[in-house]
Amino acid sequence: MASYILKRLAAMVPTLLGVAVLIFLLLRVVPGDVVEARYLTQGSQFQSQELMNQERQKLGLDQPLWRQFATWMAGLARLDFGLSMWTSSPISEEIKLRFALSLQLALMASTIATLLAIPLGILAAVKQDTWADYAVRVFSIAGLATPSFWLGILMILVMLTVFKWMPPVVFTPIWVNPWDNLAQLIWPALAVGYRYSAVGTRMMRSAMLEVLREDYIRTARAKGLRLKLILTRHALKNAILPVLTVISLEFAFLLGGLVVTEQVFNLNGLGMLFVEAISRRDYTLTQALVMLVATVFLLVNLAVDIAYAWLDPRIRYR
Repeated sequence: MASYILKRLAAMVPTLLGVAVLIFLLLRVVPGDVVEARYLTQGSQFQSQELMNQERQKLGLDQPLWRQFATWMAGLARLDFGLSMWTSSPISEEIKLRFALSLQLALMASTIATLLAIPLGILAAVKQDTWADYAVRVFSIAGLATPSFWLGILMILVMLTVFKWMPPVVFTPIWVNPWDNLAQLIWPALAVGYRYSAVGTRMMRSAMLEVLREDYIRTARAKGLRLKLILTRHALKNAILPVLTVISLEFAFLLGGLVVTEQVFNLNGLGMLFVEAISRRDYTLTQALVMLVATVFLLVNLAVDIAYAWLDPRIRYR
């Protein structure tokens, strides 16, 4: 297992290098740059082409592409993302607080999705074609059909009209004030978690139904084992593998893909930062965000593969 993990970690290097080359070239293909974006928003700052050229030289945009890429990769090798081309602030400081918000929201939403998907999926499979199964199916289909941002709007309207209360609009880290932190993030976590629990519930139901029809499950029942023991010891570990994959990948997506939901709940997370960086042609910040999300996806995939071997003894990595 140790050699497998080392090989996977080594394989991450060319993958991240490919991502770096791709995002670097794609950003340069898009017309315009950060200097022109500044000129459009603050026309009085750059009144001549000469001043714009001087600003490009200051940001290093006048250098050949290979030199810009080499400079950026050298900084990444030192874990130095550089400065934002728009704000001139360290990118690590730009990302730090927003990453904490997005990470906590993704963890909370994934936890809610898991706590809903696994028991409901098992219940629907065990009680197949009963009222409980139909209720779970309606619950999951409603989740698939309801966008998380629309559910968030409904939550806010209910809290305003019924309880005359609004969640805090300023993010407070959980280590500073846990109550204010949870009062703000629990609602988007519920909206997003319910949306993704619907996918996990349907997958858990289908996987559990398939496992329950296996010969070894029938043998366990014939031996007189209790249903609870059959489900927990024999069926669950085999049926949970596809659900684990889906929820884990959704967790990685949630770190930077909740742009609309963040706007609804006034959250300044990585999704909003992505939009701002792209709209401002902030090359260095956009590249850092893409590399961060790509690294999270690779680490999550590695964690899922390791969990496979723990959940299913038949899987061994050598």
